[in-house]
Amino acid sequence: MLIRSAASGDELAVARVHVRSWQTAYRTLLPDDVLDRLRPEDRAKRYTFGSSEPQRPATIVAVDGASICGFATIAPARDADAAGNGELCALYVDPESWGRGVGVELISTARARLVDRGFQHATLWVLVGNIRAERFYQKDGWAPDGSRRTSRIWGANVEEVRYVRRLRVCGR
Repeated sequence: MLIRSAASGDELAVARVHVRSWQTAYRTLLPDDVLDRLRPEDRAKRYTFGSSEPQRPATIVAVDGASICGFATIAPARDADAAGNGELCALYVDPESWGRGVGVELISTARARLVDRGFQHATLWVLVGNIRAERFYQKDGWAPDGSRRTSRIWGANVEEVRYVRRLRVCGR
């Protein structure tokens, strides 16, 4: 498996992973009609890969053979009360690749890239009820900080919980 920066031309492959992951992981958490109408072609139009500007989101992809099987996106934290922190904005793995270590490789690389951007702490948001994600992030050292929000994503209202993590120890 290769982890690399997403590049122009990866948009549809990343969108396919994103949609399949949502349709599987969120099947009992979101209405079926919301999940069933998701289309990679629609999602791909929202991606812009290849920017080297530190204030813009950056996406990395996991490639197995010739196929993208997962991705993670990082950026400066968007929450006003988390200014100065980094954010793991997204981490999705194609359901066919779950349990193969793809997510572990992606989150490790995402954390390293946040450190490279100068962040010492990071946040992420998890859909309430997504037990699989909660366990994954807790195992990686993330913990809920008590913040909750309601967001509208892909036409659905979702409840989310914020997690935080220290990225490095000073001097290391």
